[in-house]
Amino acid sequence: MSKLAGKSALVTGSGRGIGREVALKLAAEGARVVVNDLDADPANEVVETIRSQGGEAVACVGSVTATDFAERFVKTAVENFKGIDIVVNNAGFTWDNVVQKMSDEQWYAIMDCHLTAPFRILRAAYPVISAAAKAEAAEGREVFRKIVNISSGAAGGNPGQINYSSAKAGLLGMTKTLAKEWGRLKVNVNAVAFGHIETRLTVPFAGTESATVNIEGREIKVGISEALVEKSKKMTPLGRPGTAVEAAGSVYLFCTPESNYLSGQVVFCGGGPGGNF
Repeated sequence: MSKLAGKSALVTGSGRGIGREVALKLAAEGARVVVNDLDADPANEVVETIRSQGGEAVACVGSVTATDFAERFVKTAVENFKGIDIVVNNAGFTWDNVVQKMSDEQWYAIMDCHLTAPFRILRAAYPVISAAAKAEAAEGREVFRKIVNISSGAAGGNPGQINYSSAKAGLLGMTKTLAKEWGRLKVNVNAVAFGHIETRLTVPFAGTESATVNIEGREIKVGISEALVEKSKKMTPLGRPGTAVEAAGSVYLFCTPESNYLSGQVVFCGGGPGGNF
């Protein structure tokens, strides 16, 4: 039997990249998935892929930073799948600069996406999770739920990423706090911190001109210089960047029954030891 059969999973930023692979992996193991992306087309493509493989999925399109998103996201899961069992806070992007050149807009855009949005989503999910946990306890049943927050090796500090590093470090504090607050509800709250994973945000570029992506009307530079990619390979014990599928596998581990006695933990998925947590 699939390990996640009958479970309801919410995955932010799951129309592309790592989030897409997380959604597909959870669905392959039996979970019913609420797929989210800024844009409708990638979100709907993932939903159709899951359905074509015999799974269940629905889309909840929109920015995780919108003030009404968290409630809408939770409502989508409850209305379609009758509850919440797994939440993966994955949505994110980088907008880099050194501190003296970083604008307030850059700072808050990254903090809102990586830290405030997960907070709002988990706050909105609490009444649903709490009610279910209390009902199960009254029946004498022990049912575990899973929260996986996506952090980064940059949480240990990374030059040129004071906004991103601060947000990802804050997410680790959130993880450890909720592990203590929600343990009585049988909720495992853990984090995966990624190293160099191949996505559209880390595509190599030559020279000084990187590609850009449009995120809520902003043209954000993305990619990593070829020189930095080669340096990363040399510093990674396994000798290469990880794939999005491999990254999704580390998230999946925290969603399985085997993780029922793990909470408040951070796993670095970066091809070897790393991070400073």
